Amino acid sequence: MGKLNLDQTKIDSSRNAAKKIAEDMQKFIDEHTTTSTERTIVRLLGIDGIDEIDKPLPNVLVDNIKEGGGLEQGAAYWLGNAIIQTGDTPQDIAEKIGRGELDITRLPIASEEKIQDTIYELAKETVDKIKQNKNKRDELIKSLGEGEQPYLYVIVATGNIYEDIVQAKAAAYQGADVIAVIRTTGQSLLDYVPYGATTEGFGGTYATQENFRLMRKALDEVGEEIGRYIRLCNYCSGLCMPEIAAMGALERLDMMLNDALYGILFRDINMQRTMIDQYFSRVINGYAGIIINTGEDNYLTTDDAVEAAHTVLASQFINEQFARKAGIPEEQMGLGHAFEMDPALKNGFLYELAQAQMAREIFPNAPLKYMPPTKYMTGNIFKGHVQDAMFNMVSIMTGQGIQLLGMLTEAIHTPHIHDRYLAIENAQYIFNNARDLGDEILFKEDGIIQKRAQEVLQKAEDLLNEIADIGLFPTIEQGKFGGVKRSRTGGKGLEGVAKKSSGYFNPFIPLMLGGVKQ
Repeated sequence: MGKLNLDQTKIDSSRNAAKKIAEDMQKFIDEHTTTSTERTIVRLLGIDGIDEIDKPLPNVLVDNIKEGGGLEQGAAYWLGNAIIQTGDTPQDIAEKIGRGELDITRLPIASEEKIQDTIYELAKETVDKIKQNKNKRDELIKSLGEGEQPYLYVIVATGNIYEDIVQAKAAAYQGADVIAVIRTTGQSLLDYVPYGATTEGFGGTYATQENFRLMRKALDEVGEEIGRYIRLCNYCSGLCMPEIAAMGALERLDMMLNDALYGILFRDINMQRTMIDQYFSRVINGYAGIIINTGEDNYLTTDDAVEAAHTVLASQFINEQFARKAGIPEEQMGLGHAFEMDPALKNGFLYELAQAQMAREIFPNAPLKYMPPTKYMTGNIFKGHVQDAMFNMVSIMTGQGIQLLGMLTEAIHTPHIHDRYLAIENAQYIFNNARDLGDEILFKEDGIIQKRAQEVLQKAEDLLNEIADIGLFPTIEQGKFGGVKRSRTGGKGLEGVAKKSSGYFNPFIPLMLGGVKQ
């Protein structure tokens, strides 16, 4: 029994409705692919680099397939056939296409069985490498140890990966457990992944494989020095969602912002494209042992935190089911929520406490990702520091897993090193002084806190059953999440969606979900 006296039948009803929503959508997902999913497959098969005009070779190859009318059969089919016909490596094939020396869909066709056998052999090598990265993480955590939950999670966002490294190391020395490298503004709208180390970004730093490698190396070095494993987080959302997941798996990232609906609602990326891409991105994250962070906190920046709280819970249930479909265990589901009520609201702290406790009781094994106040930060740094302290208090009282620390200078500028130091000091003080407070208190029967949580659960159950009846796409079209309406055929990236043919195959889905060729 939890402290909120939640009705288990309503929780079960909500979860069952979310399961139906995910299963209905999975039928659509299984019948389709996208250019970004296919680029991910060729990246995992060893293709990297750029051509003479700096176009990434995965784009070069998949564009060639698409232009030849072959996207429906999948990049694995055409690449496997090209390997057989030419004897070249995947990288050589991509480079030849880039130079205009090869048209991959015009080669003679080998038998389907031979093509699949050729590709599975290559795919298994990559899957083994990702498994080794997961084992390496486990070994480092075992030998070095790590901070206890709630993990202290802070961001770096200079735009220059080398400056990010300096700031990330400083944050680790100060006590951070997780470093999130914020992506440059607008990268989620790019239909390619930039190549190499980057030093110019606005509001963040480009997510590239080389940047991932550099930051991973730096955090491993500082982790050895201070005797604590430091987790690295980045963002796999947007038009290249699965590609960035693959790069993170190859470079041993530990967390990824990876929400099923975020790109649709807040970046106007086509809903069909996003739903297909989120599946493969989550299969990769699940297999790599990467904790996903979902983006429900964003709903409360565009909608009211009191009135729309049930949409956060409904989305958590939906994200949980999509994650299950992709083989992600509960321990890797960093389901998101936020402390975003108006500070002028009477008893707002009690409502925040109710909702955080509700998430903890409904998702007991998930390392919940709790987001700080942003919407009502005013630039008054003293008031902001108090708001963050109250946020930290709710977190420790309700057993959150991942605490994105609030900055007293939120709404003024990108955090300076000393801003992060004060945020870490604030959280450490409260987490230490109130470590077991949650275990010592109960909530009043039918009091404000219990009633608030029960009301939110009831509304979430109603919404989920409504969505299960009409479907997820129509729900988004009607603007039921975040107060944002999107069109099924609108947004960015629809031209990259294709229906699979009967001969389509993606070797990584069965290898990562089942460990065998299917």
